[in-house]
Amino acid sequence: MQETIKPPVEVRYQRELEALKNADQNAKRPDNWQMSPKAVRTFILGSEKLIEYQGEKYDIKKKYFGNDALVERCIVTLAGNRGLMLVGEPGTAKTMLSELLSAAISGNSKNTIQGTAGTTEDMIKYSWNYALLLAKGPSREALVPSPLYVGMEKGILTRFEEITRTPAEIQDSLISVLSDKVLNVPELGDDGFLFARPGFNVIGTANTRDKGVNEMSSALKRRFNFETVMPVNKVSLEKQIILNEVNMLAQESHVDMQADEDVAELLASTYHELREGVSSYGHRIDKPNAVMSTAEAVSVYYQTMLTGYYYGDGHLNVDCLVQNLVGAISKEDKDDLEKVKGYFNTVIRDKSSKEGGLWKQYYEARKWLK
Repeated sequence: MQETIKPPVEVRYQRELEALKNADQNAKRPDNWQMSPKAVRTFILGSEKLIEYQGEKYDIKKKYFGNDALVERCIVTLAGNRGLMLVGEPGTAKTMLSELLSAAISGNSKNTIQGTAGTTEDMIKYSWNYALLLAKGPSREALVPSPLYVGMEKGILTRFEEITRTPAEIQDSLISVLSDKVLNVPELGDDGFLFARPGFNVIGTANTRDKGVNEMSSALKRRFNFETVMPVNKVSLEKQIILNEVNMLAQESHVDMQADEDVAELLASTYHELREGVSSYGHRIDKPNAVMSTAEAVSVYYQTMLTGYYYGDGHLNVDCLVQNLVGAISKEDKDDLEKVKGYFNTVIRDKSSKEGGLWKQYYEARKWLK
């Protein structure tokens, strides 16, 4: 397969998925699922046992660091043919979770609608090849299926990203599909009814912090089970996510560097404390208005790593880390920079004097908070 910048989940974890499917052949599973709910859970949350497949043993690693019970509820929702809506602040891995679920259940995470203010109904359901339409009239051959049509026809999951960014009338076009599991193409007459195959369902995501969103109607909300994906609430988990994601990004980009555990913990602590408004020492902190997401912490670390790789000596520079942190936090509200300065002049100052080492370098780099 041609090398890509970001391979789909089903490609990235192809061997793990094959090993799980092989070990899961006799387990109970919903119609048209490629593996059982238990195996889907194992794929996402990992397993302590090695799984043998074709003479090799595979370590199924944890891919989603968050609420394990939430993952189980998501799987049960989809097994029960209810739509699943993942809501929460930006950067809480809603998209990643929907990708993992789709790859494990349907073997395809690419059947996706990206919601925007310009999303139209034909981007969701179907459009037409107008050359064929003019030459042969309305026919299945002339119809160009969109992700919802593809999901119903093949019996696979359809992912709808940022659903609340789409106009209300476009959102409501989902109501009859989710209720009756049928889509009508009036131009095809009696042959225009598409009845969803088993396995079809919709996973939506919605950002609770975004401005200018279109509130979902109560009728559409009733067609979904809602799950709120919360920010990571433990520094140790956030650190592990940063390490895993940064190392994976480095590997995919052929950057010969590894994430440093101490730096990852420092960055995880910073994001956690600024997000929560309280330090590990009990200081009260003015919380920035910016979204202090784990995904952004990963971006800050990776950007710093790339700078060290391409411009430095292959080592991460703490001054550069603080510069990237400033850019990430102050991009929406310049007043946030003053809050970060206050954080450095109290919390980081105290950690610098008590713990020294990396924390001291971090405190000395506050000169970039301008």
